[in-house]
Amino acid sequence: MEYMTIQDASEKWGISSRRIQVLCSEGRLQGAVKFGRQWAIPADLDKPADARVKTGKYRKGDLNDGQ
Repeated sequence: MEYMTIQDASEKWGISSRRIQVLCSEGRLQGAVKFGRQWAIPADLDKPADARVKTGKYRKGDLNDGQ
């Protein structure tokens, strides 16, 4: 299996290297392995989906519940 570095993934996917480090440590990149201080990311892995809420609706209850 071929691997790429965080810097390579950053250029390939167009997101910051820090964000990729966070995705690796959260386990959101399947097959990513840490060797010492470096992450090895499978080269054939696709960019992960954005998990942010885009509709404006919050998942942990409404803001007006306390009234």
